[in-house]
Amino acid sequence: MGKSLQALDVLAPGQNLNAYMQAVNNFAVLSAEEEKQLAEDLYYRQDLDAARRLVMAHLRFVVHIAKSYAGYGLAQGDLIQEGNVGLMKAVKRFNPEKGVRLVSFAVHWIKAEIHEFILRNWRIVKVATTKAQRKLFFNLRGQKKRLAWLTNDEANAVAQDLNVDVKNVREMESRLSAYDAAFDAGADDDDETAYQAPANYLEDRRYDPSTMLENADWTENSVAGLERAMDQLDDRSRDILQQRWLSDSKATLHELADKYGVSAERIRQLEKNAMKKMRVAMEA
Repeated sequence: MGKSLQALDVLAPGQNLNAYMQAVNNFAVLSAEEEKQLAEDLYYRQDLDAARRLVMAHLRFVVHIAKSYAGYGLAQGDLIQEGNVGLMKAVKRFNPEKGVRLVSFAVHWIKAEIHEFILRNWRIVKVATTKAQRKLFFNLRGQKKRLAWLTNDEANAVAQDLNVDVKNVREMESRLSAYDAAFDAGADDDDETAYQAPANYLEDRRYDPSTMLENADWTENSVAGLERAMDQLDDRSRDILQQRWLSDSKATLHELADKYGVSAERIRQLEKNAMKKMRVAMEA
């Protein structure tokens, strides 16, 4: 019992990463026959002990994958932890009748969890949101061999390899080269550096007096023009537009047709003609 609890504790890599790696390397590698038997016990009989043994035997594989993502500036322990989540998801979904080893099936789940973690935590602002951007993000970082910007030939080669447009490669390269900046000055900034904070030089023009006055004049003129155009319509046309566009509970063509004793098509024609007359009146 004590050995099982100790084995479960190793699923969460703590601060002593070397001890964790040494521990997972001590778990025996399963033969194909042992793995198949355990997978069948889990798949057909929901044997949780079999699931635990499958997970433990493949923790070293998660460490190996997580090491390949060391260049993203995130804690290695966190990457391993996320990879372990992917491994457990893979074990839960593994079908022993497919004829493949668990390691081949699990690699997708492990990388998917690590990728999601990196994209959530690499920057404050998400650098990639769509599936295509995510693919470009990881592939571009892997293909860039130096810190300098890609040449045109290199950008074209990357675009061709990944089957994307060159402008998408350039856009992602720009995102990768960007960095997060705090809006307000930091608590430790002195008078000589605090002025560089964006809060001190970015303008909020929403409350600029000239802009507010311009918007108010535009609204007033638009409302006045609408009222003048409405006054030029006959009562029925004015009521149709009022009910169709300016009322909180907008009426349907059939409701107005019943009200005026005409067809819905006739109401549509009257509405169209009234809109045309108003457009001419407001442009005059």
